Amino acid sequence: MITPQPPTTWRSVLPHLDEPLPPDRTPPSAGRDGVQVNLPMELVRQSVLPREHWDIPAEVADAYRSFRPTPLWRARAFERAVGARVPIYVKYEGGNISGSHKLNTALAQAYYYAKAGVRELVSGTGAGQWGTALAAACALFGMKCTIFMVDGSLRRKPYRGTLMRTLGATVHASPSTLTDVAAQSEAGVNSLSLAIGEAVEYAARTEGAAFCIGSGETYSILHQSVIGLESIDQLAGLEADIDAVVGCVGAGSNFGGIALPFLAASATAGTPAPLLLAAESATTPKLTRGTYAYDRTDATGTGPMEAMYTIGSSYPIPDSHSAGLRFHGAAKILSALRHRDRIAATAVGQVDALDAGRLFTRSEMVLPAPESGHALAAAARLASGGADANSGRLRAEKGVVVCVSGHGYLDLGAYQQLLDGELSDAAPDAEQLRRAMTGLQPAQAPAETGAPA
Repeated sequence: MITPQPPTTWRSVLPHLDEPLPPDRTPPSAGRDGVQVNLPMELVRQSVLPREHWDIPAEVADAYRSFRPTPLWRARAFERAVGARVPIYVKYEGGNISGSHKLNTALAQAYYYAKAGVRELVSGTGAGQWGTALAAACALFGMKCTIFMVDGSLRRKPYRGTLMRTLGATVHASPSTLTDVAAQSEAGVNSLSLAIGEAVEYAARTEGAAFCIGSGETYSILHQSVIGLESIDQLAGLEADIDAVVGCVGAGSNFGGIALPFLAASATAGTPAPLLLAAESATTPKLTRGTYAYDRTDATGTGPMEAMYTIGSSYPIPDSHSAGLRFHGAAKILSALRHRDRIAATAVGQVDALDAGRLFTRSEMVLPAPESGHALAAAARLASGGADANSGRLRAEKGVVVCVSGHGYLDLGAYQQLLDGELSDAAPDAEQLRRAMTGLQPAQAPAETGAPA
């Protein structure tokens, strides 16, 4: 196992985009009193400047060294279990207090917010990995932390809430009784969009507090580039030749973290990039069945409208063990790359994802999170040459590297249902998808619209 030193810089893909990202738009509801999101200036710079390398602050780098570099190995037993024709390499991000890759950006964001004078960070979380990571980062940097967690996930995984509270956070099930956005939501709504909306509203009215987000924003994907940067070095140390990179996608931080450094490195070298395959949940198929349009990112509708692949923020996402992948849209930077055919996508059902996770557990002795199971299922298809209608029967000819974004020890209820034969998959209703996307304004790059870059 090759273990180089952790990176000292993050690497941005912004300088290598074919076109500038479509600009954000102000929604009609943005004038609502008090609801706004304020970012530390350094996070703003990381989101918009075409600078490729960004120094990691010393305090963040010190925190990284407690769990980075993370392991990368060739999963030979998993290869045999899935009938792989080419090697499968695994990059594992589950070996920290949060149990996932989310800590990479949580530490960076907590550092920048604390430096800006913020005393409390507020956020929404789906499966709980982000909430746990933020709680840990706030504890490290001496800040208060308040988390709104999707109620369905919190009920299935109560120990996620326990861990966050152990780290000092206050945890509310969403929908809660604390916010107007929850009171005005439809009965039965149980989504990450609503949890985020509650966090936005709560932070806006709480002195000394700020809302922060862990996945889809360009700066959070930048912070996750440590995953891909380490992977490139580790694969080189193993003299491994790969032509496919796979990660699961909720909003996009895990996939962006593993994949975009490979894209940047290839662009710099003037060589073809490997296949970059985003594995999403079949219950939330924004990249495979969605539309490239302007949509809101949370249930308040007060944040900027972003250009994204989306199935519509009003779409009632079915409950499933895809957990952290149950977000209606993909990050704007990943959406732009998908629009330009620079990344590919596939949708995976929860049964296939958990079955891949079960095979990985039995073969590699590592229990992956259900989200990571989606990536493992997609990687197995690529490595074995299996047909996949969503990704155009893609296959790897040399090798695959896949990010296992976290562990599944707090997701054993999902595996129990799989073993008991209680899980099933239902394709999203086409008419519901159509209605949720009706009225969204198509997104195009500035060069296509004539708008200024």
